[in-house]
Amino acid sequence: MVKEAGVNPMALHWPNFLIAEEEEGATVGIGQVKPHNDGTHELASMVVVPEHRGQGVGAAIIDRLIASHPGRVLHLTCRQQLRGYYERFGFRVIAREDYSPYFRRLIPIANFFARFVNGRILVMRRDA
Repeated sequence: MVKEAGVNPMALHWPNFLIAEEEEGATVGIGQVKPHNDGTHELASMVVVPEHRGQGVGAAIIDRLIASHPGRVLHLTCRQQLRGYYERFGFRVIAREDYSPYFRRLIPIANFFARFVNGRILVMRRDA
Protein backbone atom coordinates (compact mmCIF):
# COMPACT_ATOMS: atom_id res chain seq x y z
CA MET A 1 0.00 0.00 0.00
CA VAL A 2 2.79 2.42 0.89
CA LYS A 3 4.64 1.82 -2.36
CA GLU A 4 1.47 2.06 -4.50
CA ALA A 5 0.51 5.37 -2.85
CA GLY A 6 3.96 6.89 -3.41
CA VAL A 7 4.44 7.46 0.31
CA ASN A 8 7.94 7.79 1.77
CA PRO A 9 9.05 4.18 2.36
CA MET A 10 11.80 5.08 4.85
CA ALA A 11 11.63 3.75 8.40
CA LEU A 12 8.65 1.47 7.98
CA HIS A 13 8.44 -0.31 11.31
CA TRP A 14 5.37 -2.49 11.08
CA PRO A 15 4.76 -2.84 14.85
CA ASN A 16 4.13 0.95 14.89
CA PHE A 17 1.33 0.71 12.33
CA LEU A 18 -2.37 1.04 12.95
CA ILE A 19 -4.39 -0.90 10.39
CA ALA A 20 -8.01 -0.17 9.50
CA GLU A 21 -9.95 -3.14 8.17
CA GLU A 22 -13.37 -3.78 6.70
CA GLU A 23 -15.66 -6.20 8.52
CA GLU A 24 -14.55 -8.86 6.03
CA GLY A 25 -10.92 -8.31 7.07
CA ALA A 26 -9.63 -6.42 4.04
CA THR A 27 -7.16 -3.64 4.89
CA VAL A 28 -8.56 -0.24 3.91
CA GLY A 29 -6.08 2.10 5.57
CA ILE A 30 -2.82 2.31 7.50
CA GLY A 31 -0.74 4.84 9.39
CA GLN A 32 2.02 4.99 11.96
CA VAL A 33 3.83 7.24 14.39
CA LYS A 34 7.52 6.76 13.77
CA PRO A 35 10.25 7.95 16.12
CA HIS A 36 13.35 9.65 14.72
CA ASN A 37 16.86 9.64 16.16
CA ASP A 38 16.59 13.34 17.01
CA GLY A 39 13.70 12.64 19.41
CA THR A 40 10.85 13.77 17.15
CA HIS A 41 7.84 11.60 16.42
CA GLU A 42 6.17 11.74 13.04
CA LEU A 43 2.64 10.86 11.99
CA ALA A 44 3.56 9.06 8.78
CA SER A 45 2.83 6.46 6.14
CA MET A 46 -0.84 7.41 5.98
CA VAL A 47 -2.60 5.52 3.20
CA VAL A 48 -6.27 4.85 2.54
CA VAL A 49 -7.22 2.67 -0.42
CA PRO A 50 -8.90 4.74 -3.15
CA GLU A 51 -12.30 3.04 -2.80
CA HIS A 52 -12.52 4.13 0.86
CA ARG A 53 -11.27 7.70 0.64
CA GLY A 54 -13.69 10.36 1.80
CA GLN A 55 -15.39 7.96 4.22
CA GLY A 56 -13.57 8.96 7.41
CA VAL A 57 -11.05 6.11 7.44
CA GLY A 58 -8.03 8.43 7.41
CA ALA A 59 -9.53 10.67 10.09
CA ALA A 60 -10.23 7.66 12.31
CA ILE A 61 -6.63 6.47 11.94
CA ILE A 62 -5.24 9.92 12.74
CA ASP A 63 -7.52 10.36 15.76
CA ARG A 64 -6.50 6.94 17.10
CA LEU A 65 -2.78 7.54 16.55
CA ILE A 66 -2.97 10.92 18.31
CA ALA A 67 -4.90 9.37 21.20
CA SER A 68 -2.36 6.57 21.53
CA HIS A 69 0.45 9.12 22.00
CA PRO A 70 -0.94 11.42 24.72
CA GLY A 71 1.23 14.33 25.73
CA ARG A 72 3.52 13.80 22.73
CA VAL A 73 4.39 16.50 20.20
CA LEU A 74 3.79 15.03 16.74
CA HIS A 75 5.15 16.19 13.40
CA LEU A 76 4.17 15.30 9.88
CA THR A 77 5.13 16.14 6.33
CA CYS A 78 2.54 16.59 3.62
CA ARG A 79 1.91 18.11 0.23
CA GLN A 80 0.81 21.75 0.55
CA GLN A 81 -2.63 20.80 -0.80
CA LEU A 82 -3.28 18.73 2.37
CA ARG A 83 -2.52 21.52 4.82
CA GLY A 84 -6.18 22.23 5.63
CA TYR A 85 -6.93 18.55 6.16
CA TYR A 86 -4.25 18.19 8.85
CA GLU A 87 -5.09 21.54 10.45
CA ARG A 88 -8.42 19.94 11.45
CA PHE A 89 -6.44 17.70 13.81
CA GLY A 90 -4.49 20.55 15.41
CA PHE A 91 -1.39 20.44 13.21
CA ARG A 92 0.17 23.78 12.22
CA VAL A 93 2.81 24.58 9.62
CA ILE A 94 6.14 25.39 11.23
CA ALA A 95 8.89 27.67 9.96
CA ARG A 96 12.13 26.24 8.63
CA GLU A 97 14.05 27.58 11.63
CA ASP A 98 11.84 25.43 13.89
CA TYR A 99 12.60 22.17 12.05
CA SER A 100 14.29 19.42 14.01
CA PRO A 101 17.54 18.02 12.60
CA TYR A 102 15.65 15.21 10.85
CA PHE A 103 13.40 17.60 8.93
CA ARG A 104 16.25 20.02 8.19
CA ARG A 105 17.96 17.18 6.30
CA LEU A 106 14.85 15.72 4.64
CA ILE A 107 12.79 18.68 3.48
CA PRO A 108 15.26 20.38 1.11
CA ILE A 109 15.64 17.08 -0.76
CA ALA A 110 11.89 16.41 -0.78
CA ASN A 111 11.12 19.90 -2.04
CA PHE A 112 13.78 19.65 -4.73
CA PHE A 113 11.85 16.75 -6.25
CA ALA A 114 8.38 18.17 -5.45
CA ARG A 115 9.04 21.26 -7.54
CA PHE A 116 9.12 19.10 -10.67
CA VAL A 117 5.41 18.42 -10.15
CA ASN A 118 4.59 21.97 -9.06
CA GLY A 119 4.40 20.89 -5.45
CA ARG A 120 5.81 21.77 -2.09
CA ILE A 121 6.23 19.68 1.04
CA LEU A 122 5.27 21.24 4.37
CA VAL A 123 6.36 20.33 7.88
CA MET A 124 3.57 20.53 10.42
CA ARG A 125 3.52 20.07 14.19
CA ARG A 126 0.81 19.27 16.70
CA ASP A 127 1.73 20.31 20.21
CA ALA A 128 0.80 18.10 23.14
